Amino acid sequence: MIKITGLDKLQREVNEAQRALSELDGQLGTVHFDPHDPSSIESAIQLVNQMVDQRTAQYTSNPIVAPLIDQMKEAYRESIIAKAAAARIESKEDN
Repeated sequence: MIKITGLDKLQREVNEAQRALSELDGQLGTVHFDPHDPSSIESAIQLVNQMVDQRTAQYTSNPIVAPLIDQMKEAYRESIIAKAAAARIESKEDN
């Protein structure tokens, strides 16, 4: 007979991950930035990181959730940078 241990812990971590993801479901918030000002862009990135951290603070020690939080922050960062670049290109085309 084989005894498997650790399933309770895994189930608890999976349940926490589901709760954490539900915290991030829907609109996270709104940020505004000047696409021509690098410090404004960085401030927007930091604000989004804070929003994510606020919603997921109780789950950061969860080994399933922690990497997802980092991936989400990186995705938001890339999105803000891409939107800033697109806005700069659009403003150049308008001139």
